[in-house]
Amino acid sequence: MKDPAVEIENLREELRRHEHLYYVLDEPQITDAEYDALMRRLRQLEDQFPELAAPDSPTQRVGGKPREGFVKVRHSSPMMSLDNALNEGELRDFDRRVRELLGGAAYRYVAELKLDGLSMAAHYRDGQFVQAVTRGDGTVGEDVTENARTIRSLPLRANTRLEAFETRGEAIMNRRAFDRLNAGRDERGLARFANPRNAAAGSLRVLEPQITAARRLDYFAYLLLTDGRTAYDSHWQSLEELSRMGFKVNPNRRLCANVEEALAFCAEWEARRNDLPYEIDGVVLKVDSVEQQRTLAFTAKAPRWAIAFKYAARQAVTAVEGIELQVGRTGALTPVARLRPVEVGGVTVARATLHNEDEIERLGLEIGDDVVIERSGDVIPKVVRVHALGSYRRKFQMPSQCPVCGGTVVREEGESARRCINTNCSARLKESILHFASRGVMNIDGMGEALVDQLVDRGIVASVADLYDLTAGKLLSLERMGPKSAANILRNIENSKSNPLPRVLTALGIRFVGERTAELLAEEFGGLDMIAAAGAEELQDAPEVGPKVAESVFQFFREPRNQELVNRLRAAGLRFEYQSARPSGGALDGLTFVLTGTLPTLTREEAKRLIEIAGGKVSGSVGKKTNYVVAGEDSGSKLAKARALGVQVVNEAQLLELIKIG
Repeated sequence: MKDPAVEIENLREELRRHEHLYYVLDEPQITDAEYDALMRRLRQLEDQFPELAAPDSPTQRVGGKPREGFVKVRHSSPMMSLDNALNEGELRDFDRRVRELLGGAAYRYVAELKLDGLSMAAHYRDGQFVQAVTRGDGTVGEDVTENARTIRSLPLRANTRLEAFETRGEAIMNRRAFDRLNAGRDERGLARFANPRNAAAGSLRVLEPQITAARRLDYFAYLLLTDGRTAYDSHWQSLEELSRMGFKVNPNRRLCANVEEALAFCAEWEARRNDLPYEIDGVVLKVDSVEQQRTLAFTAKAPRWAIAFKYAARQAVTAVEGIELQVGRTGALTPVARLRPVEVGGVTVARATLHNEDEIERLGLEIGDDVVIERSGDVIPKVVRVHALGSYRRKFQMPSQCPVCGGTVVREEGESARRCINTNCSARLKESILHFASRGVMNIDGMGEALVDQLVDRGIVASVADLYDLTAGKLLSLERMGPKSAANILRNIENSKSNPLPRVLTALGIRFVGERTAELLAEEFGGLDMIAAAGAEELQDAPEVGPKVAESVFQFFREPRNQELVNRLRAAGLRFEYQSARPSGGALDGLTFVLTGTLPTLTREEAKRLIEIAGGKVSGSVGKKTNYVVAGEDSGSKLAKARALGVQVVNEAQLLELIKIG
């Protein structure tokens, strides 16, 4: 009988070898059926001998429970973005700056294709993959380790003697996988992904690794780091070492002795880009020598030793056959042109965004016109300009009701977008629920994206208020939901009923109403029904509530569907009355103050605290309900407005005297 430990390790090595051949080198040596048979045998042995389990086993690419969110992780060193060169002249300018900063020393470039995906750092210890982090804001990213495990071209074990290292690279979705994904979404009546980059980003950040695995992402490494620093003396050497270690490194790269060779590489791949199995939007040029990279250093936002040469947008002319509306997760209505299908850069385009009604007006566009469309950077196609007026033109008009739910559509002053203000509109329901349940709002722990997706997709929840009608039976009908989890969620939903009115008001998702504004409104009006009944001008009487916020609140409570939601939340037992925590009966009880300028001895916070302890209110803006403006040095527009309205102005000493006299 074979030693199980030996057989298991042999199977793992065999599977790793075939994964590398298939997913990295694109040179498969066995059929899918043969690969599956090896994998099944390994799983059987690991189930039979659990003590022999290993985190880098090929069976561990997909596993674990869906998570409810992503942990933030600080990068070992910043993942900086690159400056762009949009034409030959700008690339030559970059080369001139490099030459001048290096003082005439010889240098060379590494030219690499600029893949259109999502930047990701992968960390290894003792050769084993341990963590993956998205780029995020460049300083802090999100931990996507379990999802990254499912990427077959990302080795779970690297061929290296380095104790700890990090690769940086691009997670992408190739064209074939992208087309397959959208075809499946079409069959299920789901919205299509706009482009492979968005699909890759969405797939890497879903909460269930099984979904990521099914979408077949790819990973190309382009940087090797140890302790946050480049591991080798030249960038080309790092790429060669990454390839030797078993990582997928794009073979379409070139060492260039000068900018002329770099430009030739850019031109070559612009002509060949449609032949690639994945999308590119340009070429990245990097100074090869790491010592010279350190000499060139960085600007505030980007390295001086690298640049992205972006290919020109690809354009075509076609006719606008109609204009449809999409309703986004925030309720924004986006007009989309339905086009006579046309090929742009090897992709058939039948729709293009028009952004908003102001853009339609700027273009002078009507249905029936011929237009120029472009795919700039291979993202969502857009209409650039009207090419020729149509013979039978028809003007498009934005609706006053939401095309999805029939709710009221409003356009706030100074904004370009119209929005559906029905919180329960199906187009924005998932986002409404996630906001409602989030920490700092109603704080319903466990109500994460994976759960909300199931609740809405299965029709169990069609309104935020339906959360309070959930039962154990409804929750247990969902995938991956056990009795203990269901009980915890129901308890958290019940506990949310005790949240104070400002939390409830914030949870409604009224545009411009966050925690601070909700507290001010609750303090001013004392109850949700009073806020709902107030007119727009009356709402402005609350401190720091201007015309824009007041109009948004007023419109929200005029929408019948929102009124129905409020009534259902009342019936569910949420708190609609507000008990002020402000001391009453103090020296400044009932008085409203505005602070401006620099006071002689008190900070703004100290002055505010003294006023509130004495029972007064502090507002951020001067209005007709302001009793006093406390002015210090360098007072600005608030002092001028106080004088214009005849509001009494006092200094710090007079404020302290008011508190003392009272």
